[in-house]
Amino acid sequence: MKVLVVEDEKSAAKRLITLLGEIDPSIKVLQVIDTVKNTVQWFKDNEPPDLLFLDIQLADGLGFEIFEKTDVRCPVIFATAYDQYALKAFEVFSIDYLLKPIDSDKLNKALEKYERIVGATEQLMDKSTLLNALAMMREKSYKERFIVKFGGHIKSIPAGEICCFFSEEKITFLTTNEGRKYVVDYTIEQIEGLVDPGRFFRINRKYIINLAAVEDVVVYSNSRLKLVVKHFQNLDVIVAREKVQDFKKWLDR
Repeated sequence: MKVLVVEDEKSAAKRLITLLGEIDPSIKVLQVIDTVKNTVQWFKDNEPPDLLFLDIQLADGLGFEIFEKTDVRCPVIFATAYDQYALKAFEVFSIDYLLKPIDSDKLNKALEKYERIVGATEQLMDKSTLLNALAMMREKSYKERFIVKFGGHIKSIPAGEICCFFSEEKITFLTTNEGRKYVVDYTIEQIEGLVDPGRFFRINRKYIINLAAVEDVVVYSNSRLKLVVKHFQNLDVIVAREKVQDFKKWLDR
């Protein structure tokens, strides 16, 4: 059996591959891909695998978006951290779903289920149900809290209390409304796909800004915009030129 793994967490991908090898050494993992964009391109350039393992939340969006952008003609097993509201939708058009961390016994049962129903792909991939599930995920799946560590402590910070995410020397930070700065265990690219786009906007490579933290918008050189952001008043927080029009539309919602 040839399988494709779409997963942006290296540890989760490694665990899945290890478990697959233990269950059936003949299973061949064709590739591990970590973004929607690269997965879409893979399906355009390659013959479909026998089975697709697909994470729901990827670095650049929801795994469901792959089905909007290309024709996926293979059975799917979803891997997800979500545990209630959308799982019934997954069942309608997938072989199975696996909650993280993936359990060996449940993975084995999912593979056995695949063997029983292989050949029924067209019946499983109901396009209208899939798109309805995608709309559901987009509506409800934005991250509400971020876990941060400081000293020997762990703290959960509500998204609404975050004024900015930014990267500095390959480390990602968040700044709260109180002006406190914490390291977060995500890249800026991952955060962009996790937060509510109605509340947060990625203005350039390094910054994702909460609308509530924007105190002023100033016309800047070369058709760019400069933001005065809470707790960042002494820094040049610039909207990249290619993002200016989208940023204006975001402000005007």
